[in-house]
Amino acid sequence: MKRNEFIKLARTITRPFCVSNGEKFRLKHFDPADTLNFSSEDKPRAKEALAAGVELLAEMQDRLYAQDKWAVLLIFQAMDAAGKDGAIKHVMSGVNPQGCQVYSFKAPSAEDLDHDYLWRCLKRLPNRGDIGIFNRSYYEETLVVRVHPEILGKQRLPRELVGKDVWQNRFRDIRAFERYLAGNGIVVVKFFLNVSKKEQKRRFLERLETPEKNWKFSSADLAERSHWNEYQQAYEDMIRHTATKHAPWYVVPADNKWFTRCVVAAAVIDTLESLNLQYPAVSPEQLKKLAAAKKELLKK
Repeated sequence: MKRNEFIKLARTITRPFCVSNGEKFRLKHFDPADTLNFSSEDKPRAKEALAAGVELLAEMQDRLYAQDKWAVLLIFQAMDAAGKDGAIKHVMSGVNPQGCQVYSFKAPSAEDLDHDYLWRCLKRLPNRGDIGIFNRSYYEETLVVRVHPEILGKQRLPRELVGKDVWQNRFRDIRAFERYLAGNGIVVVKFFLNVSKKEQKRRFLERLETPEKNWKFSSADLAERSHWNEYQQAYEDMIRHTATKHAPWYVVPADNKWFTRCVVAAAVIDTLESLNLQYPAVSPEQLKKLAAAKKELLKK
C-alpha cells in the first residue's frame, strides 16, 4: 500500500472515534467491541497494516526530530486491563527511543502533593522534536479523585477552594492548559481506551489463571471495578468538557486489542501527517561546505 493510500486509510479508521467537540458526547454511543467493517478474519491483515504503520511512524518521527519545531504529547487513559501498556508497546515499537519518552503516573508522592496537580506532568512535557507519552496523566485528578473524594482532602488545598465547582474549575483549567500547549507547538492527542466490563472481567480472570500473568493482577483492581458506573460517568463528563479541536479525544474500542492498536497507530500517523514534517533545508553555502568535506575525506 502506497503512503498516501495508507494515510487516507488511517483517517478513515480514526474519524468515527475522534471527539473534538464534547457538547453532545455520550459514552453509550461508543461500542467497546466496535471494529468498524473489519471482522476477526481480518485480524492477520490488521497486524500487517499495524506493522506498516509502525514503519511509517518511525519515518515520521525521524522528520519530527530533525525538524525540531513541534512536540507531540500522547495521553492514555483507561480502566484497568484496557490495554494501555500493550498499545504503547506495539504502536511505538519502531520509534527511536532518543526522541520518545514514556511516563507512567502513579499515586502522587509527598513532593507532588506540595505542588499544584499539574506540576508533576509539567515537568515531563516533551521537548521540541520529541514524542512524549503519558500513561495516565493530570486527568486522574478528574477521575480517581472524583470517584474517591477523600483523596481530595489529602491534597492540602485551602478549604474555601474545595467546593461544588471544583470539577468544573479543573475542566476549565485543563482546557486552558491544553490551549496554551497547542499555542506553543505541543500537539496534544488523547486516547480513552474504552473497554467493556465483561471484557475486563475476562482479562482479570486470565491474569489470575495464567501464572506468567499473575504479577499483573492487584486486589486494588477489584476494588476499583466495584466503582465501574461511577468511573464511566466520570469519563463521560471528562470527555464532554475537555474534547476540543486542538486537543481531541479518541474514544478507542478496546475489547479487541488488534483493532485498538490499529486505531491508535492510525491516529498518531494522521496527527504527524497534519504537521507537514520536513527535513531541514540545506542552504547553498552549507552544500558547498558538505561538498568540500566529501572531497577532503576522499583524499584520505
